[in-house]
Amino acid sequence: MLTERVEFDTARDGEIFEAIPATPAIFLLRGPDSQAEPYVSKTANLRRRLQRLLGVPTEHTRRLNLRDLVRSIEYTPAGSDFESGFLLYSVLRGIFPKTYTERLRLRFAPLVKLHLENEYPRASITTRIGRMNGRSLYYGPFYSRTSAEKFANDSLDFFKMRRCVEDLHPDPKFPGCIYSEMKMCLAPCFQGCADTEYAHEVQRVQSYFQTKGDSLLREISAQRDQASSNMRFEDAASLHARADKLKSLLGQLPEIVRRLDLLNGLMVQPSPSPGCVNLFRIHASRIVGPTQFHIQPENHSKSQSMEARIQEALPPIPSENAPTALEIMEHLALLRRWFYRGSRIGEIFFADDKGILPMRRIVRGIARVYRGEKELTTVNS
Repeated sequence: MLTERVEFDTARDGEIFEAIPATPAIFLLRGPDSQAEPYVSKTANLRRRLQRLLGVPTEHTRRLNLRDLVRSIEYTPAGSDFESGFLLYSVLRGIFPKTYTERLRLRFAPLVKLHLENEYPRASITTRIGRMNGRSLYYGPFYSRTSAEKFANDSLDFFKMRRCVEDLHPDPKFPGCIYSEMKMCLAPCFQGCADTEYAHEVQRVQSYFQTKGDSLLREISAQRDQASSNMRFEDAASLHARADKLKSLLGQLPEIVRRLDLLNGLMVQPSPSPGCVNLFRIHASRIVGPTQFHIQPENHSKSQSMEARIQEALPPIPSENAPTALEIMEHLALLRRWFYRGSRIGEIFFADDKGILPMRRIVRGIARVYRGEKELTTVNS
């Protein structure tokens, strides 16, 4: 994982520091005992950080100094803060498999969970993913639990799926709840509907989340047009207002929020190497990379288009065992931390429902990242 290694000698510290790049990097310091725990961290300026840790200590300082304990330096330059964070995560996960989560202090991303394994499915907000091969579906990541709850509650107002959290045992004698009284729930708790009717409503909710609301918007628009053609203008006006309310809700939904197994895309980040950018592939919410992409073809051939070169350079999807639920949660935490920043370095492009990337937009995005320009976007949280 770490690409560079330097043997540290206190007698040659000036020469060693001069050879170390003054760039962002992940680094690891080892002592003479190979079994001892190494020091691992990231920094915005590797040379300056090592001079503080390994330089001659000043008197009466309480700053950490490892000069007499370190025998080797391993490091990998990074082009951006996101790359530094992801590389640090990868290194800590490999070296400290039992304690890396505590060291990183990752905050897992809030998600909307559709409990399809329940006999009467419902939705809830969670930061934990259950079995990867289970039937339940997850949508996210959201900026905060509050934003996830607001979107879920406002969305469910358009449907009649239950809001209660108990496992239901339908009984006609059960009095129901406020939602059933307000005709906002099909009330399976007291057999207010057939099981097939409730299953159909759940399917509508699932389609809504999967299409980011487009399925419901099409449904309401068709009903409005039908009412208008039948000269039921009051109904058409009511449906038009309903469609406007839905559009307002969907307009606040961040672009990154998707069904997790369909969260695919490509992130472009600056590279520490001249003439390059780094590519990170997002596949089913899993981060893969980085892969270095040269702006100019290395063989100076102009016969291949930029789009074709990018397709060839995409980081390959790992062929080993499928990622665990914990790994997906960790990758989502890193992705969420970067995406929802007020000012972020790099750009991300999401694939459509068929998994196809917007290659023309990616080409323009690569040019912006390479030149150090920022895309004018607004992040909804």
